[in-house]
Amino acid sequence: MSQEENDLFENWTKTTLGEVSKVQTGPFGSQLKNEQYITGGTPVITVEHIEDFKIKDFDYPSVTIEDRDRLSKYLLKEGDIVFTRVGSVDLSAYVSKNQDGWMFSSRMLSVRPTKKVDSKYLSYFFRQPRFRSFIFKISVGATMPSINTGILKSIPIKFPQLTEQKAIAKVLTAFDDKIENLRAQNETLEQTAQTIFKEWFGKYQIGDELPEGWKTFKLSELVKSINGYSYKGKELVDESDEALVTLKSFDRSGGFQTRGFKPFKGNPKVTQEVVIGDLVVAHTDLTQDAEVLGNPAFIFDNGGFNRMFITMDLVKVIPNHKDISTSFLYYLMKDRKFKGHCVGYSNGTTVLHLSKKAIPDYELPLPIDFKKVNEFSIIANSTTKKISLNKEAIKNLSETRDTLLPKLMSGQLRVKNIETIQLAEK
Repeated sequence: MSQEENDLFENWTKTTLGEVSKVQTGPFGSQLKNEQYITGGTPVITVEHIEDFKIKDFDYPSVTIEDRDRLSKYLLKEGDIVFTRVGSVDLSAYVSKNQDGWMFSSRMLSVRPTKKVDSKYLSYFFRQPRFRSFIFKISVGATMPSINTGILKSIPIKFPQLTEQKAIAKVLTAFDDKIENLRAQNETLEQTAQTIFKEWFGKYQIGDELPEGWKTFKLSELVKSINGYSYKGKELVDESDEALVTLKSFDRSGGFQTRGFKPFKGNPKVTQEVVIGDLVVAHTDLTQDAEVLGNPAFIFDNGGFNRMFITMDLVKVIPNHKDISTSFLYYLMKDRKFKGHCVGYSNGTTVLHLSKKAIPDYELPLPIDFKKVNEFSIIANSTTKKISLNKEAIKNLSETRDTLLPKLMSGQLRVKNIETIQLAEK
């Protein structure tokens, strides 16, 4: 090691994860008294609950109080870090205060750092692209990647003194906190707009006697639906400036994500092209619970592609009435009545498909003069604009954090040399 490298890593400790943490696998089903999960007990975290390095909100399986007490050594504490043991073995999540006392399944591993390592720092260490690539390389399993306690314990790690660890974690946490605040703000904005929509337009059901000045409309009178492009496998390519917006662009918890984009070269119709701000609806669902079917989403990001086209699993919805906006349609389609209508218009055994008649045939009572509709459209458009700005800020913050992460963890950038970290105030 050169003198420059020696100076860079002065006072840094080089060891293995097993030397500075306790690592264990979750309890197997046979260790549970009833050999099955219950509802309403102590939540149990498993693989599908880890997303974006967080333990996401979910309907968790649970264990009885008796099983929890008997298997108390498997209870998580705030500051623990959980890993997926099979499949996406690079995914981990920090256990927050709200999850203290929860349990983790046999498909998970837990890491409990000693006092030598700051748990927040270690959680960010695990998020580095370099680390995530490395853990796949050392995983085992012929058909599916798998890791165990021995593999995790043997992983080499390097870290500065505790004070600098905490400073690094504080810098990165500041970005994550800002991102979470913006996401929470977006949820509040959506919920507020949805509440107004229900109050103004959700009072009457189909078949009710409507007040004077109201009538029942079919969506076919108000919108035009455009089906997506039926692509061929050979049209998918490794690199392109054009992308297909697919079903995977719909997050199960709601919203839009660019992870579902697929680079391609094909010949879709011009009408099947979408741009930022367009409204699309999921016309297919791979889950039998119809979690995605009929869900609306705005195209909020182009993922770096010049052109985007929707696949046959999606439908683009365009207003054809001057007082109807895509924002109004979005909140209309977020209403549980529309969701129930779509489920009733679906068919399929392993894959659910929405009938082409589902959107045009949907009926809803509205005031004939559309004055109130126009008022709501103004509110909804403002809400959508603010959400879009927040999403752009989230994207910028995420990119900055992800740029800083490997530099801070490698010692290339030291916190003591950073005078200020500018977080976008949007």
